[in-house]
Amino acid sequence: LVALAAVASLATTPYPAVAPLHHLPTLALIGDAPWLLARWPLGDRSVACIGLFLLLHTLGGHFTYTNLPYDDWTRALTGTSLGEAMGWRRNHYDRLVHLAFGLLAVPPLTEGLRRHGGFGPRAAGWGAVAGVMAIGAVYEIFEWLLAIAVAGPAADSYNGQQGDAWDAQKDMGLALAGALAALAWGRYGRRKRP
Repeated sequence: LVALAAVASLATTPYPAVAPLHHLPTLALIGDAPWLLARWPLGDRSVACIGLFLLLHTLGGHFTYTNLPYDDWTRALTGTSLGEAMGWRRNHYDRLVHLAFGLLAVPPLTEGLRRHGGFGPRAAGWGAVAGVMAIGAVYEIFEWLLAIAVAGPAADSYNGQQGDAWDAQKDMGLALAGALAALAWGRYGRRKRP
């Protein structure tokens, strides 16, 4: 499903200059998924979390995160845009995806650390939160290097900073908030019934 969505998005994107930056890594991961899952198996829930995140990313990559038309969609459904209702001056889809990354990465990272790393439940949960932060930091550094290497509008379209000097810190903060929420849900929200 993710591979089909990424290929369709790549073929029909309104922003072909930056689409490969978004979709080729996703397609490479999907192509390697059978080998990765055979080597390090994960349960259905963890794979579903990864798939859902990749679908959110594919949607953002189709329009570029900066230009995803959620305001047009909410205006068509409700008569007002989400941005107007919330008083936003920028497109916040990238913020949603960073929050979703934290929420959706904790279950597979926790499972992987428990199943393949020998971690106990508590250490695996906190290790997953640390993993979310490490992945987020590496990604933000990658965006910065991309902006240096591919100067101009293509970098701005990919990066999605939209003039916010604190974009990287806010993105990592939202990923951390999502990871902590997922950790709390895993610990307290799904307690076993007696």
